[in-house]
Amino acid sequence: MSVFSVTASALLQRTVQRTVLGAKIPSGVSGSLSTLNSLRFSGNHACQLNTAARSISDSKILLALRSPALAGRYNFLRAAAGTAIPNKPIGCGWLFSASPFKRLMTNVAAGSSATATTTTTTTTATISGSTRRTVDAPIVGYWTLFCASMVFGIIVWGGLTRLTESGLSIVEWAPITGAKLPTSDEQWESEFEKYKQFPEYHKVHIGITLDDFKKIYFMEWFHRNIGRLFGIVYLVPAAYFVSKGMVTRSGIAKIGGLGLLLLGQGAMGWYMVASGLEKELGERPDAVPRVSQYRLTSHLSLAYLLYAGLSLYGWNVFRANRLARNKVANPEALRALMLKPNIVSFRRKITAATLLVGTTCLSGAMVAGLDAGLYYNEFPTMGQGLTPPLIDLWNTFYARGKPDTDMWRNLTENPVTVQLEHRILAMTTFFILSALWWQGRRLPLPRAARVMLHTMYGFAWLQVALGISTLVNFVPVAYASAHQANSVLLLASALGLYHTLRPLKLLPK
Repeated sequence: MSVFSVTASALLQRTVQRTVLGAKIPSGVSGSLSTLNSLRFSGNHACQLNTAARSISDSKILLALRSPALAGRYNFLRAAAGTAIPNKPIGCGWLFSASPFKRLMTNVAAGSSATATTTTTTTTATISGSTRRTVDAPIVGYWTLFCASMVFGIIVWGGLTRLTESGLSIVEWAPITGAKLPTSDEQWESEFEKYKQFPEYHKVHIGITLDDFKKIYFMEWFHRNIGRLFGIVYLVPAAYFVSKGMVTRSGIAKIGGLGLLLLGQGAMGWYMVASGLEKELGERPDAVPRVSQYRLTSHLSLAYLLYAGLSLYGWNVFRANRLARNKVANPEALRALMLKPNIVSFRRKITAATLLVGTTCLSGAMVAGLDAGLYYNEFPTMGQGLTPPLIDLWNTFYARGKPDTDMWRNLTENPVTVQLEHRILAMTTFFILSALWWQGRRLPLPRAARVMLHTMYGFAWLQVALGISTLVNFVPVAYASAHQANSVLLLASALGLYHTLRPLKLLPK
């Protein structure tokens, strides 16, 4: 027999109390069968219930209790029994000792205890004869946030792989066999010989030794293996949670969408690496063997999206469970506060600012892809002024022989122009976040939102400091890596602020 949720328990209490038994049932009655057995009933109601209940099985009682017919007085028993209920009064003493009804109430009580929720909140709903979960299990939230932390680590390590120019050291895409690190001298020599066939060896790592090759090879190998591990950590628990009914229908769709994003991220990673292995890069004197800045930005954007999606999903799971367990103080008042016009307006500004933070991060990926941080290593000036000479910003060299139509390529392929764009975006983002922080201090924000507001502003200051330090010191690996890592934290804090400002979705009582 299926275990009932507290939904069925509360519904049964109200139905028996108000329509059938006509007696006042003390609170907590669903958890005590002895209390039910001690009740005394009189009149025709319980006797009619007796007659109908004699002829139906446990499964039919369960089906009836799950049906909308509970809204009637005796309709649910009449529907289950398939017969009319006589009006003749008969003995009712058997009612709570009869095995079908007694076992039914025992299971209802067990279901209430198993849910660990109060009788006014639910994590499941009973619709059309089947139990449907309304809130994801708390462990799903822990899992998604752990996955988000893994994505953060992958982003940071991926940045280190690029900064050490290690990303092109593995020239084959082998999702299964590539998981094993070479161990013997023969295997290492084989990998080294493969690497020598591509342009980066001849233009970037000229004369590199086998020991040096092992170092850059490990960087890329570890980056790929973290990705493989993440795939397992995501897909295996996802299948388990879904199969065990621990995820809502909307949660299943979200998990599926994030899974597709994960697969797309892996495919984009190899597509990006392949752009740096093209033999043409070795034939052109002016070409530098490196991955396409477009593909690098796409790869990073998918990582940011995956991180954001996992984080928001996890936070939403925890919020929903807190609401379901009545652990949110005055949820109605909090929801009303979040719906006030000044708070709604502020939330919209935070949403736009969060998108701007993400855009600035992707602009940084373009800078990294072009090594644009190695130009104009000064701040706030770029040469003799705030902007470099026009010839540096808008050069026909990047038009690829089509100055009449392709000068726009300076915007995405000219390192000087791309660096200026990133400077403008970064400072614009900082000033907007500063203004929002100043405005938010004067609003009646809840404590969680106020904490996230200050956290976001602190990360904004740190990001500007790290960016300038990275630039003026000619992009040292440690500074550049910290700058990228902090960009994820800044985005996370902006997302966190947005999340805390969203109105609560109150669960039905």
